[in-house]
Amino acid sequence: MTVATDLRMTLKEYLDYDDGTDTRYELVDGVLVEMGAESRINLLIAIFLIQYFPLLRLKADRLGIKERIQVRSQYVAARDPDLIIHSPESSAALEGRTESCVLLSDPNPLIVIEVVSPGDETKQNYKRDYEEKPNEYADRGIQEFWRIDPERKWVQIGILISGQYRFKKFQGNQALISSALPELTLTAVQVLTAGRSK
Repeated sequence: MTVATDLRMTLKEYLDYDDGTDTRYELVDGVLVEMGAESRINLLIAIFLIQYFPLLRLKADRLGIKERIQVRSQYVAARDPDLIIHSPESSAALEGRTESCVLLSDPNPLIVIEVVSPGDETKQNYKRDYEEKPNEYADRGIQEFWRIDPERKWVQIGILISGQYRFKKFQGNQALISSALPELTLTAVQVLTAGRSK
């Protein structure tokens, strides 16, 4: 990661920040840090899910892409998940805002979905996706967290129990089970291949 600036920013300044490029940043201890580019399969998985969820009668205002979630963390002020499935209340809280960020004072979304970037356990993105984000989302009280890992070929769905996620791992043709979306009819391989499995 590359530090973009040494100037310390507030969350509001971060949400308003535009350097005229398409570079994505996280706010780490008040400092902008550049995020790496997404892999092609990660983008395809997010697109596939965005196309799938309306089949479950989820309206467009219940789906969040490029939306941030404010967290209490020693690492960042807000996360930028790949996909959010809003509760009616969290969707309503964003109405009319110029910055699309679910604040700590807002109701929680139903589900936060992260597609894990490639890398082994020594990489920073592994720590971020497998340690930091689950702790931060659990601290907020988000009831369901999906971690999709194309490299390891699994989808993990975590349900919040006593302040921590209990993950169930799905692989191959196993049907995903979501307490927030009981009508879900996807298998792990369908998600991991972005709907291109045979």
